[in-house]
Parts: sequence; C-alpha cells; structure tokens
Amino acid sequence: MARNSTTETTVAAYFAAIRAMDKKAWVGTFAEDGENHDPVGTPPNRGHAALGAFFDGIVGMTNSIGLHEDHAYICGSGAAVKWTGRGIGKNGKPFVFEGIDVFEIDERGKIKRLLAYWDPAQLMAQLQ
Repeated sequence: MARNSTTETTVAAYFAAIRAMDKKAWVGTFAEDGENHDPVGTPPNRGHAALGAFFDGIVGMTNSIGLHEDHAYICGSGAAVKWTGRGIGKNGKPFVFEGIDVFEIDERGKIKRLLAYWDPAQLMAQLQ
C-alpha cells in the first residue's frame, strides 16, 4: 500500500506538539471522538476533554518532554512509529524511555485511534 501524505502530516504534527508541550495542538491532532490507549492495557482516553487531561498529567510530571521519531512506517491511513522519549523531570534529572505508537487516521486526517506500547514503570522510576 502506498504512503499517505495526510497520515504522514498528522503523525508529524502529533510528535511536534508533544515536543512543543502544546496541549491544544496535540489534542487537535485527534478526532473529536478519538481515543488514546496510552499505554495499551489501561483504560482509553476518549474525546478531547479526556485527551487534554491525559496530556496535562504527563506534562505535569516533567519540566520538559519530547518524543522523537526513530522509525516511521506509514501504510495508507495507518502508521507505526518507534520513538524515543527524552526530557527533564520535576526532580531535575534527565530521563529516557522508548515505545511504539500505532495510529489509525480518519478521512479528515485526524487520529481516530492511537495504541501506545511502552513501559510506564521505566519512566516513573526515572521521575522519582
């Protein structure tokens, strides 16, 4: 299946918004009823209000955070991205963690569903 420039643009905007710590831009990459399973196995965050609260929770634990795309695989309206997260915790210490995000993009170029595979215990240990 061919690459999709809309999907590429949406995925790039999602990661850029995290690096900018821009909640409005990040939430805006999702459909109104979009959902985020972050990490997979936890209850999903559905809709812009829940997604915004989730973003505040993550950003609230750090002085800075950014996810950097290591490898992106775009297929039509889907994408899988292996990323590395880096930042500075409220404890003043740098942290690093890794994961894979799997995206489903709707016909309007918004994230319909995001599955995030990563180990929160690894991050939390570094933030204490």
